[in-house]
Amino acid sequence: MIIDTHLHLIYRDWLRYPWLKDVPALDADFTYERYAREARRLGISAVLHMEVDVDAVDMAAETEMVQSISHKPGNMIRGVIAACRPEEEDFPAYLEQQRGNRFVKGFRRVLHVVPDDVSEGALFRENIKRLSGTGLTFDLCMLPHQIDKAKALVDLAPDVTFILDHCGVPDIKGNGYDVWKDGISEIARRDNVRVKISGIPAYGDLENWTLDDMKPYFEHVIAAFGFDRAVWGSDWPVCTLGGGLSTWVATTQALLSGVSLEDRQALFADNAKRLWRLS
Repeated sequence: MIIDTHLHLIYRDWLRYPWLKDVPALDADFTYERYAREARRLGISAVLHMEVDVDAVDMAAETEMVQSISHKPGNMIRGVIAACRPEEEDFPAYLEQQRGNRFVKGFRRVLHVVPDDVSEGALFRENIKRLSGTGLTFDLCMLPHQIDKAKALVDLAPDVTFILDHCGVPDIKGNGYDVWKDGISEIARRDNVRVKISGIPAYGDLENWTLDDMKPYFEHVIAAFGFDRAVWGSDWPVCTLGGGLSTWVATTQALLSGVSLEDRQALFADNAKRLWRLS
């Protein structure tokens, strides 16, 4: 069984995605049906939708859209990680609205697309602390040079589980291992952080990356976090830039060569089930 904890759906007729104009290869509709056709062949049986950095006015509408899609018979979507803007005054009201919906499992604010000082603001940090006691997670999508800012957020709310997306977004193409590895080791010392094995082919040479390029990054995050604190995600459709869903599943299986069945199942499904209370 594989649970995909990082699926993006793009429906341009429903929502606004300002960033798509800068990424022509993704400026298209990526529908649930298109994803599911391939995912079911790969053993993926449950999915969490990850917010797609829609226009701020569409954040609630994105959750509503995905939830409506999930109601179709046989659908694999079990919940959403919703968009949020903790830097804004209306976050407390938005949080209360979203936490009343059991389909919402957590939140994310992509932080490498905004100035570094956004996450350092007093209001942002006060609002992150509001997640305490809610049972909701918070995904960290930040660059290696921002790891100190990630640690500061994690330390604000020790009872909140934070998920470090895409193995901490290493610069694989630029041979950024040394810049990245120490930060991973440091943030992994926080017991309330998990790592998401997802997305890393997009940070390598899109046309020519190899399994050997991925290995050092995979091995280090597992050494730092252990299999009991890691979850798996496809990052579809971003993964199509570096080979696609089938390629990423096969790559992960190759990276797991020699790993026990228990650890493989923890990464692919059991940890996600426990973390987000999925059936």
